[in-house]
Amino acid sequence: MPGYHMRRQEKEINDPKELEKVLSEQRIATFAMCRDNEPYLVTLNYAYVPESRSIYFHCASAGKKLDFLRANPRIWGQVLEDGGYIAEQCDHRFRSVHFWGAAEIIDGAKEKKAALAFLIERHEQEYRKLKEKLLGDAKLDDVTVIRIWLDGITGKSNPRPARP
Repeated sequence: MPGYHMRRQEKEINDPKELEKVLSEQRIATFAMCRDNEPYLVTLNYAYVPESRSIYFHCASAGKKLDFLRANPRIWGQVLEDGGYIAEQCDHRFRSVHFWGAAEIIDGAKEKKAALAFLIERHEQEYRKLKEKLLGDAKLDDVTVIRIWLDGITGKSNPRPARP
């Protein structure tokens, strides 16, 4: 993010491949939105697409998330890879990635279906049967798919090994 730097620079993740690895491997993200100076924070499953530097998630066709995104499409998010607490050191192992960008609602049925298929494949082991069941044209009307075009990604890690 322009104008700011990480205070503990030794913990900054500078390698774009490592940042994308964390985004690709994690399944849950927390998204921050704002409308009329009112913040909203929600935790959802998501799927990251490195080729387009975008993130997909889905939601109902009406509700608070959509109201906020329609009022202000700017979004901030975080994923966390929790490596666990380090006992007797008052420390924690982790990698976290923050991202920001603009959200858009996917309108086209073909693109919506492809995005939902990607989400299902990312989260389900037995995805073939589930895709057939959930991706019928009638079901598409009941779900909204959001794509976030990422403007930036930063990361931080604390891989500190435990003391012997």
